[in-house]
Amino acid sequence: MKRKPTAPTARRVRRSTVTAVATACAVVALPATASAAAPADGGAHSSGWNDYSCKPSERHPRPVVLVHGTFGNSVDNWLGLAPYLVKRGYCVFSLDYGQLPGKPLFHGLGPIEDSAKQLSAYVDKVLAATGTNEVDLVGHSQGGMMPRQYLKFGGGAEKVNALVGIAPSNHGTTLSGLAQLADQFPPVGDVVEEIGPSLLQQKKGSAFLKKLNEGGDTVPGVDYTVIASRYDEVVTPYETQFLDGPDVHNVTVQDLCPLDLAEHLAIGLTDRVAWHETANALDPAHATPTTCLS
Repeated sequence: MKRKPTAPTARRVRRSTVTAVATACAVVALPATASAAAPADGGAHSSGWNDYSCKPSERHPRPVVLVHGTFGNSVDNWLGLAPYLVKRGYCVFSLDYGQLPGKPLFHGLGPIEDSAKQLSAYVDKVLAATGTNEVDLVGHSQGGMMPRQYLKFGGGAEKVNALVGIAPSNHGTTLSGLAQLADQFPPVGDVVEEIGPSLLQQKKGSAFLKKLNEGGDTVPGVDYTVIASRYDEVVTPYETQFLDGPDVHNVTVQDLCPLDLAEHLAIGLTDRVAWHETANALDPAHATPTTCLS
């Protein structure tokens, strides 16, 4: 006859179960697989990005700052898009933000307000190095939403010409309903908070997102582009990624290429339809039609 577990043992079992569920929910949101430690900001890559000697050209007068997503880093998130933009003549830079102790490869976990301050300092560093007055920002997942905190509350609107969000969590996510676990089962929320505060901040209806979106999604003087996929399984429903306001261009990649099957990871990592639209957003004067052949 099996003995019932003692109360402490039962609690440990319940906590292990909650931890497993919360971790599974968090891993669903991975924007990239961290395969190697990211170098400190400023380390040049063989592909030519994070080269602080780069001077913007007349054709592309603003440096581009790439902002990774939750659990991402400055290298892995951009192994495809950064070289793509460098080959087109851009000075490209990427930062690490939202680091937490004991999590060396997975960033974007800290409070989003703090991450926005890190972005602000990094933009200033890039502006000083390139001798320019403005940057363009391109972000994936949280990296497409977090800069809006910088633009709205950190003085970023004076230093940013355009923000391109690829699968951004602008209005939060239900994670296809999984995020509701944090409401229905408070211990899940406690464990997710231990993994990283930014996770619950990106849940639909969070206090952070209510404050961010209160009074309008945009700020004057910045051009916004959102690039989304109908097959996004992380920021759900995918329409929550879109912004409202002047100077906003919302794009669904399947409207440009019905055969595009990109989901949350692929749209940032490998999808040339999304990359072509990103290039169009960065240089609208020379934009070309985006198709399945892009």
